[in-house]
Amino acid sequence: QLQASGGGQVQPGGSLRLSCVGSGFRMDYYYVGWFRQVPGKEREAVGCISDSGVSTFYSDSVRGRFTMSRDKNTVYLQINNLKPEDTAVYYCATDYYVSLATCNRANEYDYWGQGTQVTVSS
Repeated sequence: QLQASGGGQVQPGGSLRLSCVGSGFRMDYYYVGWFRQVPGKEREAVGCISDSGVSTFYSDSVRGRFTMSRDKNTVYLQINNLKPEDTAVYYCATDYYVSLATCNRANEYDYWGQGTQVTVSS
């Protein structure tokens, strides 16, 4: 089971740290991906982090502002310099068979958290 949290409403330029906690399995054996979705649009990859935490992938739209890290059964998504276009529901996901080459594809993941809302507005 995955549980995402940490969302909220912030002003442009602000920061948030999202958390994704895994329970019932050894999350440190798995890649974890972050995705976001706005109503009426497809789920968009934000990035992913390898099981070891050494390798990461970020989409072009967030690279340089978003940073992923992990500690045991928790994966963090630090979001800085938030923009209104970052407003979305953010989801974490995991799957044993995901690799760095495939981790930006939502259909590669079988296990999803429930999502946490991030709203950026002044």
